[in-house]
Amino acid sequence: MSQTHMARETAEIPQAAARFLALSRDAVADAAHALRRKDPDLVVTVARGSSDHAATYLKYAIELEAGVPVASVGPSIASVYRRPLRLGKAACIGISQSGRSPDGVEMMRAAGQGGALSVAITNAETSPMARASAHCLPLQAGEEKSVAATKTFVCSVLAGLSLLAEWREDHALQDAVAALPEAFGEAAGLDWSPLSARLARASSAYVLGRGPAFAIACEAALKFKETSGIHAEAYSAAEVLHGPAALVQAGFPVLALGIEDAALPQLRATAERLAAQGADVFVTGTEVAGATPLPTVSGLHPLVAPLVTIAGFYGFIEALARRRGFDPDTPPHLRKVTETL
Repeated sequence: MSQTHMARETAEIPQAAARFLALSRDAVADAAHALRRKDPDLVVTVARGSSDHAATYLKYAIELEAGVPVASVGPSIASVYRRPLRLGKAACIGISQSGRSPDGVEMMRAAGQGGALSVAITNAETSPMARASAHCLPLQAGEEKSVAATKTFVCSVLAGLSLLAEWREDHALQDAVAALPEAFGEAAGLDWSPLSARLARASSAYVLGRGPAFAIACEAALKFKETSGIHAEAYSAAEVLHGPAALVQAGFPVLALGIEDAALPQLRATAERLAAQGADVFVTGTEVAGATPLPTVSGLHPLVAPLVTIAGFYGFIEALARRRGFDPDTPPHLRKVTETL
């Protein structure tokens, strides 16, 4: 097989990130200024699929950085059930690669009518979602042909982190965001071949994380499903112990995404426990007895580190899909733009 669209688009992540930071700077500044004026007591998010994983990432980042609670709103509340929401003290962030799904567009319109400050994060700045929102952060990612989102996912999270850093005027986070294109380039060279060898014939797996890394676990599990035919499930490293760990027996593959933050000791303890049950545990960001370590980019701000991890993961999963006989560009029964009501 010649180089896939997914491989090319994954390789474009550093350049796409740099374009966003350069070309959408004014849009980010305007939206951040509006957020400071609004001073929301609540942030709600509107998204589906990989975009919803980006929203989950931003949920943790905003709660950790700003102390403002974040909740996901089901788009069907507006598009199907036609129920207005009282959002006068809220901001609403909608995330969509195409900005065209009717339910997301309708929810963003309804959020604005309900009093929320609405911000669209989309790769199509003239899309219906962008037009329905008070502010738009264009991703500047360029065309993405592979069904599996890669550069648009990374740029969606990047857009949200950029907005958060400017909103809170956090200089450390601003510097960390500015350095991301270089970190993404470094992540592209990471070697996760031990995990690839283990999953070459696997049928299922768990992916674990805490905080923003849980959102990345969700995104990784989705990519295992859609590109490689592996029934992967994502869990918080705490939640997996409330039942799902019962399925973990000898040889069960587990990917634990460790980040150097306050949750790392608990994730390490969970990984050790699963390894003791006989699981084949692979872990990033730490050393765990009985587990295989995987390389990551070190020395990163904890709010951006998980995003750099997924940038490296995308190259791994594209190669794994081909190793398992799949075309990662055309997953069965899926298409690039999914329009739901």
